[in-house]
Amino acid sequence: MRDPVIMAKVKEILLALSIAEPGHAVEVRIPPYSAIQCGTGPKHTRGTPPNVVEMNADALFRLASGKLSWESGVSTGEIHASGERSDLSVLFQKIRISS
Repeated sequence: MRDPVIMAKVKEILLALSIAEPGHAVEVRIPPYSAIQCGTGPKHTRGTPPNVVEMNADALFRLASGKLSWESGVSTGEIHASGERSDLSVLFQKIRISS
């Protein structure tokens, strides 16, 4: 079951990402809560997107608040990022959200 408080916070952060970097080049997935597309580049419409970022809600919260660095999250496996446009480190620095 999805916690409504966590869901609201995930959606707040994903909305901030999509506002800061509109587009459809990268799919950001926070299972089981939500997913968005953001970032400039080619639009993805079917099948597995070429640029995917996936993490759990806790990693998303720590990343958005600055408590987890992009590099650390990727190296420990907390953040799974694939594709040439999947490095969202600069984008997460733009949207700092307090936890």
